[in-house]
Amino acid sequence: MHATVDNDLDPRTDGLVGEWLSLNEATERLGIRLNRTKQLLSERKLLAVRREGRPAVPAAFIKDGQVIKGLPGTLTLLSDAGFGDVETLRWLFTPDDTLPGTPAEALAENRGTEVRRRAQALAF
Repeated sequence: MHATVDNDLDPRTDGLVGEWLSLNEATERLGIRLNRTKQLLSERKLLAVRREGRPAVPAAFIKDGQVIKGLPGTLTLLSDAGFGDVETLRWLFTPDDTLPGTPAEALAENRGTEVRRRAQALAF
């Protein structure tokens, strides 16, 4: 299993995310096989962390049977900025009045350009 599920989640970040999916539930929502879900994780197109000892994916990352548009690129930008998986989740799910809402909500609402611009700025 890819390192993205080796990080344990802290209670503060857990509370920000809301609904969580097991890998099997995420696989069902995506309408793919479990191996493909694991590939999405290893390619950093989807993110999972350990929650209560098991890999979990934020439900907000999947909409209409697909990974939300802009998530893979945003995950790459945040990783390039030195963010770990839990820090990435915290950033994506922390409300930002200037967006408005959270970066994850903005991505789900197809407002990813501003989210990616902000993520890119973190690297500098």
